[in-house]
Amino acid sequence: MALVGPNGAGKTTLLKLVLGLEKPGSGEIRVFGRPVARCLHRVAVIPQSSAVDWLFPVSVRQVVMMGRYVHLGWFKRPKAADREAVESAMESMGIRSLADRRVGELSGGERQRVMLARTLAHDGDLMLLDEPLNHVDLRTQEMIFHTLEELSVRDKTVIVSTHDLGVLVVHFTRALFLDKKIIADGPPKEVLTPQTIARAYGFEFHKDYQAWDRSSNS
Repeated sequence: MALVGPNGAGKTTLLKLVLGLEKPGSGEIRVFGRPVARCLHRVAVIPQSSAVDWLFPVSVRQVVMMGRYVHLGWFKRPKAADREAVESAMESMGIRSLADRRVGELSGGERQRVMLARTLAHDGDLMLLDEPLNHVDLRTQEMIFHTLEELSVRDKTVIVSTHDLGVLVVHFTRALFLDKKIIADGPPKEVLTPQTIARAYGFEFHKDYQAWDRSSNS
């Protein structure tokens, strides 16, 4: 599912609510039918790149291993299964050759691959990705989408916040348009309309454009 909307629409806030990093003002959020705090081990996340301290002195392998901590615990040594999961995740994202590099030395696309590898190592049932396509090249974008599609085939749920409307029909089965509230929710081919975009992004189409849109769809 794609979360779509302008800056400040609530996409990141919604993901933080699902992670239990913020509390809802009313009502409650459940993940797999349970309170958020009891499902954190089943939820993996890739935050926005700007929210990560890339200058922290850790290697690529160490960052990917962080994905195992939710299963391992912070003060236990990784087991063979944990190390295998990390190596497999790095191989899937094509970054094994970078394993001993400091993350601060990587390009934007390489950093996103590292974060996705960490998510793969976590092996959660719900994947939350906050604008993972920002500042990455086309090759990395396609690798990300290929990986996400493989995860969905394995019955993983993937939620991605994005500003790129062009990828909705090609790579997603559901799109949720937000602007502090739900504007539209459904299959991309049904909800990706000029009217939905206008409501979500706060502008109006001129009458001549609306007439053209109706004639082009007839």
